[in-house]
Amino acid sequence: MAAMPALSYRALPYRALSYRASGLAAALAAGLVLGIAIASERWGGLVPCALCLVERWPYRIAIVLGLAAAVLPPKAARAALALLALTVLVGAVFAAIHVGVEFRWWKSPLPECAAPGFSGGSIAERLAHMPAAPAKPCDDPTFLLPGVKLSMAEMNLIFACLFTAAAVWAASRRPRQ
Repeated sequence: MAAMPALSYRALPYRALSYRASGLAAALAAGLVLGIAIASERWGGLVPCALCLVERWPYRIAIVLGLAAAVLPPKAARAALALLALTVLVGAVFAAIHVGVEFRWWKSPLPECAAPGFSGGSIAERLAHMPAAPAKPCDDPTFLLPGVKLSMAEMNLIFACLFTAAAVWAASRRPRQ
């Protein structure tokens, strides 16, 4: 029985290898952000607001696109990285909206962030329409690290901007063959 030749990185075209590495790095970075958010919620006792939950969706999509870029041929991988950059840019916009809400520059676009309004009816009717668990207001910043005066939304905005720039760079470069 003949021995199988070992597949080395030299056997793959440079462009494919670099897009694969970029896709995997992007998927890992997005997974890390989601992991930190979920860990701070589950084990850190932090309660996410409605905007925080919306901000997680672009990272979920980025994981899928990053993994797709890691397995697709170079042209399709480049397109997946471009879509990933656009997705993370949308995440940066969500984070910027959240930061603006925290600084009270504008009101949240989500109705879940506002206190429930009650009009008319008896006390029993008002109590029946109240949510089972109170929601965390979106204009109340959550700080992850003690002593660091950056809210999680601000840290997300910084990371999303850096992540977008890295994804744009990865998608726009044409590595030598």
